[in-house]
Amino acid sequence: MSSTVDSSTADDAVVARPSTGGPAARPPDPLLTSRVVPRRRVGLWLATAAVLVLVAQTVNGLVTNPFYAWDRFGYWVFRPVILDGLVVTLEVAALSAVLGFAGGVLLALARLSRSPLLQVVSWAYVWLFRSIPIIVLLLFLYNFTALYARIGLGIPFGPQFVTTRTTDLLSAFAVAVLGLSLNEAAYAAEIVRGGILAVDAGQVEAAHALGLSPGRLFARIVLPQALRAIVPGYVNQLIGLVKSCSLVFYVSVLDIFGAVQSMSSTYPADIIPLLIVATAWYVLLTSALSVVQYYVERHYSRGALRTLPPTPLQRLRAAVSTPAQRASRRDGVTA
Repeated sequence: MSSTVDSSTADDAVVARPSTGGPAARPPDPLLTSRVVPRRRVGLWLATAAVLVLVAQTVNGLVTNPFYAWDRFGYWVFRPVILDGLVVTLEVAALSAVLGFAGGVLLALARLSRSPLLQVVSWAYVWLFRSIPIIVLLLFLYNFTALYARIGLGIPFGPQFVTTRTTDLLSAFAVAVLGLSLNEAAYAAEIVRGGILAVDAGQVEAAHALGLSPGRLFARIVLPQALRAIVPGYVNQLIGLVKSCSLVFYVSVLDIFGAVQSMSSTYPADIIPLLIVATAWYVLLTSALSVVQYYVERHYSRGALRTLPPTPLQRLRAAVSTPAQRASRRDGVTA
């Protein structure tokens, strides 16, 4: 009889033979061997289905309801009277934004100054104009000529060298810009003040140690860093300003809303299409401001973020590109 044993059989026998001197074999952990089943989110699916149904019903109503009169919408949307109102809205909003922001910067600096008088005046201005509704302010300025028929320039409490009628200076357009600018400056002052306070105090101390003048300190050190906090809030305020321009109709300025109101009085059957026209133009203007806000925020975040977030165009290119193209772009960035 042969005493030779196959090596593989011997190895298997050795592996299968339990160890007498060591601890007993540990059974497998059921948490490691069981299959992970994702949690069923029934509520999320029901909410999604309900939203899809509502969106479908809304779109169906917009398309099938004859009272929307989309053919009349197409007729009015690019009419000269509507485009003229759009130009007036842009002019009023642009001038009010520039003047309001400039006034807000001055008010914020006065509030942060060491002068108690400037602090009190700035606080009182913000308190007053944030308390007055815009429509009340516009109507008050529109009737300002009833209080002061003539205004002039001269020595305080003394003779005046140049005088003119108030009606020659405060036209309807000037009243609209002035009223919105005064209101905008009150809100911009708080936004700018918050942005300035968000700048690290060490930056200001370092600039003082270098001997920078106050103007150069503000323009080169404080303002660029404060804009990171100012831009989101102020662009949001600008969106509100564009919509507030619809109130200038009540001081005889025909912006988009004023043109729509005027045309709806002449063509009462087209009031719904005309309102949709005004809505579409306001949505377009606010959307453009949102796009500008995104790129301005991205520009001023370069010093705070290691990697800038991708733009919508970059995200679209990444979504439609092949894996080889994405790898080549990553290699190019690494190189």
